[in-house]
Amino acid sequence: MPRKKPKGKDLTEEQKQENREISRFRVLVEHAICGAKRCRIIKERLRCHKFEFDDLIMELACGLHNFRITVKCAA
Repeated sequence: MPRKKPKGKDLTEEQKQENREISRFRVLVEHAICGAKRCRIIKERLRCHKFEFDDLIMELACGLHNFRITVKCAA
């Protein structure tokens, strides 16, 4: 989590730089999650309660997202 600015004070340049790095990483992670959620099954509630079925669905969605990225970059 980024550091908050204390009341009545400013963040140091080192803290601001750390917040920027955290923000850059968070953007990448949030874009990856959004890309995986393009598969509608990730957004919906699962009614199947088989063992590790939800993990399998997430792995498939992430694999499809990674495939989509590599094909897009290669083309």
